[in-house]
Amino acid sequence: MKLSIKGNEVFASTGGREFDPSGEVILFIHGSGQNHLGFMLQHRFFANRGWPVVTPNFPGHGQSGGDPIQSIEGMADWLIDFMDAAGIASAHCMGHSQGGLVLLELASRYPKRVKSATFVATGLAIPVNDYLIGLAENNEAKAFESMMDWGHGPDGHIHDHTLPGTSHMRFGRQLMASNAPGVLHYDLLACNAYTNGPKAAEQIECPTLCILSGQDSMTPIKAGRALHAALGGEKVEIPHSGHMSITEQPFDVNAAFRTFI
Repeated sequence: MKLSIKGNEVFASTGGREFDPSGEVILFIHGSGQNHLGFMLQHRFFANRGWPVVTPNFPGHGQSGGDPIQSIEGMADWLIDFMDAAGIASAHCMGHSQGGLVLLELASRYPKRVKSATFVATGLAIPVNDYLIGLAENNEAKAFESMMDWGHGPDGHIHDHTLPGTSHMRFGRQLMASNAPGVLHYDLLACNAYTNGPKAAEQIECPTLCILSGQDSMTPIKAGRALHAALGGEKVEIPHSGHMSITEQPFDVNAAFRTFI
C-alpha cells in the first residue's frame, strides 16, 4: 500500500491481503535501521487469519521517501499522520525495539488511537553506546554487521531459522542495506536521546503486553522487566531468543501476541 504523507510517498505492507481500516487493525512499528520486512512473519501469520495488518516504513526506510525523523516523539506524531491517511481510527499496536519507544509515546499521547500496546525487546529507554553510533555514521556496513551479531542469540548465529535455507544475520544485513544511507545513524541518535519513557508509561491506560528475550544483548531483559513493572499488564519471556525475536523466534512471538489480542 502506498500513501502520500506531507508530500512524500510512503509504503506500508499489508501482509499481501486487502486492507480494511474499519476492522480490528494491527499496526506494527519497526525498529532502528529496520523496515516492514522485519515483521514479515507477523504480517503473513495474522493477515492470513483475518486480521487487517499494516506496517508502515518510516521516512527514508524501505520504500518510503522523505528524510528520516530525528526524534522518538516525532515518529509517534508521524504515525498519527499515517493512520489518518490510511483511514485507521484505532489499532492494536506492536513495537519492536525502537518501535517500542515510539509506541510509548503513541499510546500515552494519543490514547484513543491505541486499543492495545505490545512491546517487544524494548525498555523505558534504549541507550546506545558511542561505538555503535560512530560506526553507523562512518562505516554503515560494519554497523549493520555488528547489530546483527549482537542482535541474535545462539540459534540465530547457527542459522537455525524457521524459514529453511535462510540466514538470520544475512537477511538482517540485507534488510538494513535496503534503507536510505544514513538512516540508521539518525535512528540510533533518536533512541539515545529519548528520556520520556517512565513518564509516558505512567500515562498509558490501554491493555499492555511485554514480550522479552532472555538472550537479548542489545536491550537486556532487565530493561524489559523494568518496562513491565512500570506498565503493569501482561508479560511473556522467551528465554531462548535474542533481540531480533520477531524473526528469530516468530512462533513464540506470534503465539503470545495472538493470545493477548
